[in-house]
Amino acid sequence: MTVSEMRKRKKDLGYTNEKISELSGVPLGTVQKIFAGVTDSPRYDTLQALEKVFVKEWSMLVESVTAYQVKRQGEYTLDDYYALPDERRVELIDGVIYDLSAPTSIHQLIGSEIQECFRSYIREKGGTCIPFAAPIDVQLDCDDKTILQPDVLVVCDRSKIIRRCIYGAPDLIVEILSPSTRKKDLTVKLRKYIGAGVSEYWIVDPDKKKVVVYDFAHEELPAVYGFDSKIPAGIFKGECEVDFAEIYEYISFLY
Repeated sequence: MTVSEMRKRKKDLGYTNEKISELSGVPLGTVQKIFAGVTDSPRYDTLQALEKVFVKEWSMLVESVTAYQVKRQGEYTLDDYYALPDERRVELIDGVIYDLSAPTSIHQLIGSEIQECFRSYIREKGGTCIPFAAPIDVQLDCDDKTILQPDVLVVCDRSKIIRRCIYGAPDLIVEILSPSTRKKDLTVKLRKYIGAGVSEYWIVDPDKKKVVVYDFAHEELPAVYGFDSKIPAGIFKGECEVDFAEIYEYISFLY
């Protein structure tokens, strides 16, 4: 297997250099140089060690995909979802499997800042709600056809928090758009969240620097904010505000 082929499988599998180093036993620095193209002619034994990782892991992935070819999209269940390799990130929506790509640094930073804002407010007020950030499974409809992984969520009914997942609809959900999830977040998930009884849904668009807030609980028209705004959380009666101007200042070096 050539280095070029390994690069492609590395991307397909979503592996980091650290993961490859761990699985192959090849020093991290060597792995980084090979996949960055710094090392033109890696040693033969190094290539063999790397190749074994990709052949084994790719075989497992192909086997898992083949196993699902006996079903059509719309027929998959929780059993199929949990049978997938841990390395493969997906969501299950109404029996349809959607692959998830690795989030960007902007995506991760925005999500962590929003979660921290909710956490700080809840602790300050002595509240019982709990904020989470992906990855965490949400069995939205309490059936065996849908498992989602929202970017940020807040659950105020602690009976919905079980060891395996969030069982039922969170009170507030935040999704951060990316090119691969944009259509799903704006349409499929919007419909699912309304139907499941989610009170509030925020859609953050890092590219357009906009946030759309749906207040389903009060049947309000969606409000649109810029990254220069303080956005009130309806589930906290507007007392908790996420300062997107502050978040943008923190991440602006990435733009």
